Amino acid sequence: METKKEIEEQKEYIKKVKEINQNKNQKYNILTMGCQLNENDSEKLCGMLEEMGYTKTENQNEADIALFNTCCVRENAEDKLFGKLGELKKIKEQKGTIIAIGGCMMQEKHITNKIKESYPYTDIIFGTHTLHKFPEDLYKAIKEKKRQEDILDIDGKIYEDLPIKRNSNIKASVTIMNGCNNFCSYCIVPYVRGRERSREPKAIIEEVKEIAKQGYKEITLLGQNVNSYLRIEKEKNIEFEQYKEVNSFATLLKEINKIEGIERIRFVSPHPKDFTDDVIEAIATCDKVCKLIHLPLQSGNTKVLKEMNRKYTKEQYLNLVEKMKAKIPNLTLSTDIIVGFPGETDEEFEDTLDVVKKVKFEQVYMFIYSRRVGTPGDKMENQIQEETKHKRFDKLKALVESQIEENNQKYVGTTQKVLVEGTSKNNEEMLTGRTDSNKVVIFEGSKNLIGNIIDLKITSEHMWYLKGKLFLGTEEKNSF
Repeated sequence: METKKEIEEQKEYIKKVKEINQNKNQKYNILTMGCQLNENDSEKLCGMLEEMGYTKTENQNEADIALFNTCCVRENAEDKLFGKLGELKKIKEQKGTIIAIGGCMMQEKHITNKIKESYPYTDIIFGTHTLHKFPEDLYKAIKEKKRQEDILDIDGKIYEDLPIKRNSNIKASVTIMNGCNNFCSYCIVPYVRGRERSREPKAIIEEVKEIAKQGYKEITLLGQNVNSYLRIEKEKNIEFEQYKEVNSFATLLKEINKIEGIERIRFVSPHPKDFTDDVIEAIATCDKVCKLIHLPLQSGNTKVLKEMNRKYTKEQYLNLVEKMKAKIPNLTLSTDIIVGFPGETDEEFEDTLDVVKKVKFEQVYMFIYSRRVGTPGDKMENQIQEETKHKRFDKLKALVESQIEENNQKYVGTTQKVLVEGTSKNNEEMLTGRTDSNKVVIFEGSKNLIGNIIDLKITSEHMWYLKGKLFLGTEEKNSF
């Protein structure tokens, strides 16, 4: 009840700002950095702004509010933010633009201190646990003409019923939990997003049903560690309003699979150590759950994994992959890999290459290790030289790209079910969509196909995308 009362208070602030903006044609610009959770948060910020009477613009120069939703996973995000803030100084002087900065980076004191010292013209600073209070912060910034700082160092709560303006009308993301309890030694996320806390099953199911009514075809369930959904609540004996049989991530998948209108279900990110048999069984038996599973590796060496605090070995990871391949038909895998973690030797890096060779991932998201202030990894003395990191990265990249080319060949000549997402960014005469395994397919077709799942025959592969043609009923299907 407490959170509901807080949201009702924020709705009053939304009305107040809307009254201020009446007949003023106010515009906002938003820059989102980081992961899909950040993108989902930005959709909520956009929802609040549009209810307050703002319309979105891609041109920062004409914005009355310039909003940044920040990420602190990689160092280049800081450089990007500070560069943009520098550019905005003159625009603010000319136009009076309100500058608001939120997200993960604002939970880091050394960053907020730098902003206050070097960019004193910012108007609103808010963290990951106070996003729901943005209408109040904005109202006070407008009325009081002084900076609003709204950051909590304690774990936040789950707030339901926030307005949302989604980026797509075909695919939607749904956050099922916030925070993380894993404390991987390279990662700042547990420190800036707090401990794991799950949304109530009923709230999630109701949101997905509403999304389905609005015509969305695909959803992605989001969390820092989705396959530990409800685990902490069980350990702490926190009781939610009972919703059918949903008491785990596996049962949540099964319940969402029943919802009419939703045709594809994806999720990110699971943790290998929590990938239980019931989740594998749910993926295998739920026809709407995509068989591309993101399974972060980070390193293929057991010693490095231990230093990373990942809580599994190389052998355990490979055994899990084999179990999943045996039980899930047409399984494909994507992964995350960090190159150059402190202390990693050339021989240990070769273990990573070995896992990549054995698993043959469909997609690999590769990162050069970046030191983050406040993490155990930052304090390790055996940091790897940048030149060495880049050489290893290039070696991994070459292997991954050779495998992608090989993997792509298996699609040529097959018929794939493709969710048509829109026109191609590079050629408006072509349409683009994605397969179950998240492969981009470009093809010629009528725009009335957008938003539908259709059969396409794959005619050629081009490293980062496939080409296809509309399947004609008289042709023989050869899918996998």
